[in-house]
Amino acid sequence: MADFPVAVGLTSMSGTYIPEIWAGQTNIKFYDVTVFGEITNTDYQGEITKYGDKVHIRVVPDITISRYRIGQDLDYDRPATTDVELNIDYGYSYSFEINTVELKQSDLDYVEKWTDDASENLAIEVDTVILAGIYGSAGANNAGATAGRISSGFNLGTAAAPLSVDKTNLLDLTIDAGSVLTESRAPLTNRWIVYPEIFCGMIQKGDLKDASLAGDATSIARNGRLGVINRLHVYSSNNVHVSSSVFDVVFGHPSCVCFASQLVENEIVPNPKDFGKLQRGLHVFGYLVNNGDGVGHIVAQKA
Repeated sequence: MADFPVAVGLTSMSGTYIPEIWAGQTNIKFYDVTVFGEITNTDYQGEITKYGDKVHIRVVPDITISRYRIGQDLDYDRPATTDVELNIDYGYSYSFEINTVELKQSDLDYVEKWTDDASENLAIEVDTVILAGIYGSAGANNAGATAGRISSGFNLGTAAAPLSVDKTNLLDLTIDAGSVLTESRAPLTNRWIVYPEIFCGMIQKGDLKDASLAGDATSIARNGRLGVINRLHVYSSNNVHVSSSVFDVVFGHPSCVCFASQLVENEIVPNPKDFGKLQRGLHVFGYLVNNGDGVGHIVAQKA
């Protein structure tokens, strides 16, 4: 910012008699909102926290149901047992120097603020990885131009032909996503869908301004809350995967996406080359779509 202006011929006292002041607080920094805690489950977290790099999750087999008549011979199944693996195969770290002289002379506890910033950004990285990965594991009946296990009657878009959405058809698309999950026999409660903010804005501008569509007591246009559409909790995220303005929107049920964090390390060690400390942190995690029938994929772009 420029010094306060003075008349021509006068010398400004700024920087001599008028000192510069450093604020006692840092400037506010904004972070992307993360949603992975809402759309995943941590059912297997406790089994892998202390050791191991994978968890084997047993899959319940399909049992054959047959018509029965009195006196008939029964055919007995021997159900095949299978499992899926939750691997801890992602890791992100941070590290920075803390100089003794600078820390002593600083009027600000900057180390705590730097650590908080690292924690926020680690969460964003986790969110980005999960949202960019799970759509590829959506069930075959929960994606594409003929989605729907029973009807094949829902167009959710494809990479070759992404849907073109605006405020007039996004509500219908959201309802279709819920119907696709119902045809796939996903649980009716706690379903979710994650839209980029540009789509969420369309929802708030469209028919959902009528609070009755979301079951809210006040209008969504007034309180900014998207609510629930066709049993889907609607979330906004800047971390939705996007390529050339085409978004890979995911929806599903948290029981079908597993998440586990094996190790979160935050330590301070002496700096061997200078006076001061070295601070570093590590987050190791993994995720798995353990049932594709409970995850869907929409390919869409703004009209």
